[in-house]
Amino acid sequence: MPTVQQIATEIVAREGGFVNDPDDPGGATNFGVTIGTMRRLGLDLDRDGDVDVSDVRALTRERATEIFIEHYYRRPRIDQLPEPLQASVFDMQVNSGTNAVKILQRLLRDMGQEIAVDGAIGPQTTTAAQVAYDQAPDYLADAYGIARRNFYYRLADRRPASRKYARRRDGGKGGWIRRAEEFISPKYQLTDAEHRERTAAWG
Repeated sequence: MPTVQQIATEIVAREGGFVNDPDDPGGATNFGVTIGTMRRLGLDLDRDGDVDVSDVRALTRERATEIFIEHYYRRPRIDQLPEPLQASVFDMQVNSGTNAVKILQRLLRDMGQEIAVDGAIGPQTTTAAQVAYDQAPDYLADAYGIARRNFYYRLADRRPASRKYARRRDGGKGGWIRRAEEFISPKYQLTDAEHRERTAAWG
């Protein structure tokens, strides 16, 4: 398994640089770190007394990597999950906050584990994840990736403004779907035709 530093570096590269897309509920973002996260952490990088878009622009790649490792990997206890799950859950935690863990918890419930879906990794979730992994070691990481992909599709179903993240203008797979499939074995990735069929109702 790659180190957490390697995973975080890949996430930063995947997220790209500064973006301030009005259709993104997260607002201004740099290297995947949102203005909301920077305000929560009090990162007034230009020392002008507030945390605004200029601070987001000033964020460095190295600082973003540190934020992800500490606040999106260690503090949420992703390091306590079975290793094959960690990279995808970590990546999703950066991309969608506690939805990352809720997706896992719902998956574990579907697999027969009686746990709460609360977005927090505690003893119940870590035990349930280990039991599920022991039962299906060659399946669980793919199952999580598929559940994550389905989450993105459902989100775009409900929110038309988000569809551009799931489907490109030419109808191909958008960034969200490609991102989820980076953690899914090739045999479980959708063909272009399957993706187009799944998104046909969007018009």
